[in-house]
Amino acid sequence: MELGHSILNLKTQITKLHYDKNAEGFWLDLLEFFSLLYGLVTKIRNKMYDKGILKTVKVSADVISVGNFTTGGVGKTPIVMALAKYFVEKNEKVAIISRGYGGKLSNKKLNVISDGINLFYNADMAGDEAYMLAVNLNMCAVLTCKDRVKAAKYAIQKLGARKIILDDAFQYRRIHRDLNIVLVDSEMGFGNEKLLPAGPLREGTEAFSRVDKLVVVNKSPDNVRAEKVAKIMGKKFKCESYVCYTFPDYVYNIKTGDNLVAGEAVTALCAIGQPSQFYRFLESNYEILNKVTFDDHHRYVKSDIENIKGNIITTEKDAVKLAKFDRDNIFALKLKNIIDVEGLLKK
Repeated sequence: MELGHSILNLKTQITKLHYDKNAEGFWLDLLEFFSLLYGLVTKIRNKMYDKGILKTVKVSADVISVGNFTTGGVGKTPIVMALAKYFVEKNEKVAIISRGYGGKLSNKKLNVISDGINLFYNADMAGDEAYMLAVNLNMCAVLTCKDRVKAAKYAIQKLGARKIILDDAFQYRRIHRDLNIVLVDSEMGFGNEKLLPAGPLREGTEAFSRVDKLVVVNKSPDNVRAEKVAKIMGKKFKCESYVCYTFPDYVYNIKTGDNLVAGEAVTALCAIGQPSQFYRFLESNYEILNKVTFDDHHRYVKSDIENIKGNIITTEKDAVKLAKFDRDNIFALKLKNIIDVEGLLKK
């Protein structure tokens, strides 16, 4: 028997509302009122940048931004990782700058998570995404800071970076970027197509003109549909569009590396923006006894898992935070991503 167990805060409950196109009622009406105010503020801010009233800062390195129009997990980390690996293989000095969501470190300060050789913080301190990038990428620096300009200048002057990758920075306009890559989920799209807080959109339609390359992230078996979505959106935004194909690869023990054979009974556990897609990846190969869902970037404590019997399968993003617990039956789902990196970077 499959059960569902969610430990979600109000913010996550509102995010679920964002992707329900049939939602209605008093609370949605109230949120839409605040969306009008939010939309006005973001529109004025964008106009001020467009007219040069608010200034952008150009740094002495190539800057590539990987971002999205919406809140919630779209799948930026694999794209950021693919870009970084490409540059490293070309012997380029590269640094990734993240805001550092979910970590105990204050992002008001500049934090060097990794200088490309040495790892300075654990997952709880750095945040799951920044730590995952740091442990999976050799010769690539990872920094967290709210002030991306400050972090970029440090990476250039102190670490010798010639390529800067901004993780989740489409709305951060204070730094000049040479390439704006924007991601869209092939199935979730723009949700109910409303602005925050009534919907998932971070900006209005004025943002579309800033997109250089669009990536439709496909996490379903229907590649043809994703390719059609990419073509339609590419025409709409008047930019080149690509598809990032995502497949479940294998499930491995996070302590030993041993694979988990198909058909085993498991508890599926995660704390990500779009958990339903993770669960779907597992359903065809494993008997899911229970689904345990936490808020995105949740900081795990021992009590979160101590009552779960048997094998646990989680995401790689969650695995870096669960590895600290003395338990030998936690497994992670390895995903395989295919994306035309060279095409994406071609200007």
